[in-house]
Amino acid sequence: MTLQKQVVVISGASAGVARATAIEFARKGAAVALLARSEDGLAGAVRDVEAAGGTALAIPVDVADAAAVEAAAEHIEQSLGPINVWVNSAMVTVFSAFHEMPAEEFRRVTQVTYLGTVNGTRAALARMRPRNAGCIIQVGSALAYRGIPLQSAYCGAKFAIRGLTDALRAELIYDKSAVHITMVQLAAFNTPQFDWARHRLPAQPQPLPPVFQPEIAARAIVWSAAHRRRELWVGFSSWKTILATQLFPGLSDKIAAKQAVSGQMDKPASSSAPLPAPTLAARDDNLFTPLPGDHGAHGRFDDEAKSTSPALWFSLHRRLVWSIIIVCVLAAIALLVGTEIWDEL
Repeated sequence: MTLQKQVVVISGASAGVARATAIEFARKGAAVALLARSEDGLAGAVRDVEAAGGTALAIPVDVADAAAVEAAAEHIEQSLGPINVWVNSAMVTVFSAFHEMPAEEFRRVTQVTYLGTVNGTRAALARMRPRNAGCIIQVGSALAYRGIPLQSAYCGAKFAIRGLTDALRAELIYDKSAVHITMVQLAAFNTPQFDWARHRLPAQPQPLPPVFQPEIAARAIVWSAAHRRRELWVGFSSWKTILATQLFPGLSDKIAAKQAVSGQMDKPASSSAPLPAPTLAARDDNLFTPLPGDHGAHGRFDDEAKSTSPALWFSLHRRLVWSIIIVCVLAAIALLVGTEIWDEL
């Protein structure tokens, strides 16, 4: 499927992976509708999309508000035309021990990260099902398979999105619908969320290494819009995390307990240290209201973030890879058989 002149909706598009994804879609010639709370970030995203050759439509909206998302979808179709691709990427998180998080923080993370995806999916399907065409992309995470300490609310939301997606996919298959739904499971990426997420840590949050640049995720998401892959895992660390959890869940629990607490702080603490005291960081965060300013796609980890992912290349070219493997195996078998025949002669 060509993306030229396609209408693409991206939630959370003011920053991070979604911002990079908007730019990548624009490079393919798409018209991109940008949904987010931050008007400053949306203004910057519009400039980036237009500079990349795309058409941009910015709509300030909190995806936790179902009625507002539905109204945004209606406005998009009136302004740009029928929606072809909808990318659910909006999220918030809190870095905190479970027992120190108040109910309102759990509620907010769930409303934005999970219910925001539900709202976007409902608005997209309301328009795609009658046309029997379209693609919905859920931006997930390896944390949709492997929960880690200090992000219980976010992990719970990502697990819920995976369950939602699997259930809906089965319904679409039952209905023989041509609407495609997929989930892109990401590794750790260099985005601004670690500078504005609410936290109760003794140091600033950081992504669990290895860290990748958001443009890698953007390429994977855009690729998914044109290919009917059930699910796409981005980065070797996501493959490793997901497969290890499925094959060795108990061992994965112990590894997460040992590595994921200190690994999420930029000044690592001892893995045997108790969880941080329940003190909110003395800084503003974006949990309930967006922060002012345009924060772009990248966070503060440019010096260590990887700009390539061989695992993603193999995943996107798996038919070629398997073809090469099969040819090599057949060639090896032929060589062995030929050698045995020659020896007999």
